[in-house]
Amino acid sequence: MTTNGTSAGAAHPIQSMPGRIDWVDYAKGICIVMVVMMHSVLGVEAAAGQTGFMHILVAFAKPFRMPDFFLISGLFLSVVIDRDWRTYLDRKVVHFAYFYVLWVTIQFGFKAPSFAAEAGWAHVGFLYLESFIEPFGTLWFIYLLPVFFVVTKASRKLPPALIWGVAAVLEMAHISTGWTVIDEFCARFVYFYSGYLFAGLVFAWSDRARARPAWALAGLALWALVNGSLVELGFSEWPLVSLALGLAGALAIVTAGTLLARAHWLNFLRYCGEHSIVIYLAFFLPMAATRTLLLKTGLIHDIGTISLVVTVVGIAGALAIWRIALKSGVNFLFERPAAFWIAPKKPQVTLQAAE
Repeated sequence: MTTNGTSAGAAHPIQSMPGRIDWVDYAKGICIVMVVMMHSVLGVEAAAGQTGFMHILVAFAKPFRMPDFFLISGLFLSVVIDRDWRTYLDRKVVHFAYFYVLWVTIQFGFKAPSFAAEAGWAHVGFLYLESFIEPFGTLWFIYLLPVFFVVTKASRKLPPALIWGVAAVLEMAHISTGWTVIDEFCARFVYFYSGYLFAGLVFAWSDRARARPAWALAGLALWALVNGSLVELGFSEWPLVSLALGLAGALAIVTAGTLLARAHWLNFLRYCGEHSIVIYLAFFLPMAATRTLLLKTGLIHDIGTISLVVTVVGIAGALAIWRIALKSGVNFLFERPAAFWIAPKKPQVTLQAAE
């Protein structure tokens, strides 16, 4: 699928696009798989006190795992950014706030007993309240997205080059205050804003990769070599290098998604991308349960294999929870009820613009 009307020089070329765009779903699928993999592998290795072969993949993906997710999240912002503030806040703030509050409560429901055993139920209550200013566990991504949406719309009258420049400096500063919102905002906003500001260039990049697959594959091989080498040498988190690897990695995922879409390979990745929010919200439960089961029973001894199994079950389990929820009539777990809308619900211009 090409991006009709997209020009390489247009900053915000996407005004209306029906249906879904194949390579975007593939790219999002790759992103969500890497996110689940990271949490699964590091969780298993921390519990077991040793590392496995999956650790290499997690380390390789670290420079671009979240940058590409945020860049893709900003691609369709131009479709909705001109809406009135009430509608914009409903779609881009209330939407994610609803799922954050719901799923942080669900996660606390499972973890409260262990928290209480360590420090008492009063401490559990404190931790729950704290989660509204300090994002809890795996949910920090959907906590931070509304912040990005609001900042981008509120700063539209400022020169885009200035905003991007400040965001790039913040990323390279590697700010560490101990507060997730501050630290992750500084580290990630440049990628989200790049997706918004350079959407035309990103879509043109995808079109070129689709038209020249051999060159695209060669570029991916070169990128993988450079990225892996810098990670192995310990240079990947240096100022400027980290920004370059984040942007290059995001474009590499765009390229990979485009080539997979062109060949119609690995359709499960596309399916994961179509339901990335479902996986993101629910993977923690099957992931944690499988990790505990395998480590306690000793059914599998190799740490790398355990990590791989936990990753697969985390993804498949999240999708299973979603399907069960739909069949059981508890859609509110993954679909925002009408009572939590603050603006009229209208058909989306594109499904991907709402994600």
